[in-house]
Amino acid sequence: MNTITAIRRLERPECTTLAVGEFERATELLTALEDGDWEQSTDCPDWDVRAVAGHVLGMAQTFSSLRELITSMRTAARTKGKRDLIDSLTDLQVRRNRDLQTSTLIAELGVVGPAAARWRAGHRLMRRLPLKNPTPDGGVETWRMGYLFDVILLRDPWMHRVDISRAVGRPMVLTADHDGRIVADVVAEWAGRHGQPFTLRLTGPAGGNYVQGAGGPDLDLDAVEFCRIVSGRGQGNGLLTEFVPF
Repeated sequence: MNTITAIRRLERPECTTLAVGEFERATELLTALEDGDWEQSTDCPDWDVRAVAGHVLGMAQTFSSLRELITSMRTAARTKGKRDLIDSLTDLQVRRNRDLQTSTLIAELGVVGPAAARWRAGHRLMRRLPLKNPTPDGGVETWRMGYLFDVILLRDPWMHRVDISRAVGRPMVLTADHDGRIVADVVAEWAGRHGQPFTLRLTGPAGGNYVQGAGGPDLDLDAVEFCRIVSGRGQGNGLLTEFVPF
């Protein structure tokens, strides 16, 4: 049983390695899809598999250079209307890539994704900048750009790989050294956000056993499902209602 304080949190060098590997896995998943798979609905409202893939590529494109980042953010701000900026940005990404040939989208992701992960790792000054982000309860929390660069932009393609795998009914490729590290970091952040005692047993290749304090609830569930629940995609109760951003 791992105590939460013993979890080694993800930091920049490892995040970069994991992000490069995640884009490789996403590319492999998309390459294996059949024609009809691309039109399947996903857990993301109004997005089919093609739209999710377009967003994943678009997010990598957005964070592939300073020029791309500034241009994308300016366009999203100009066209957002009453939407949150992030919703406007993701819509822009989907529209940017919706007419790409499937082979082109996959090839672009395989090149741009790893390059974007490495580009993010090289910007030290930007990492300190504050960033306002909306929360599901209508509030706002402040991140540092470094948290976005390292953690969120790793979790985002990972969760969308979950979305696509579920949509097309294909087993998700999971390993302890890759997915298990991502999940463990989610668990640590989740525990820190609610601060309550618990015992958590996560099953599957990405799973593990975790404890914080004594006298809390015993929770047993699949590791990927745990992440779906705390991301807002699945239903949970008690401590599982504590949101973790992806």
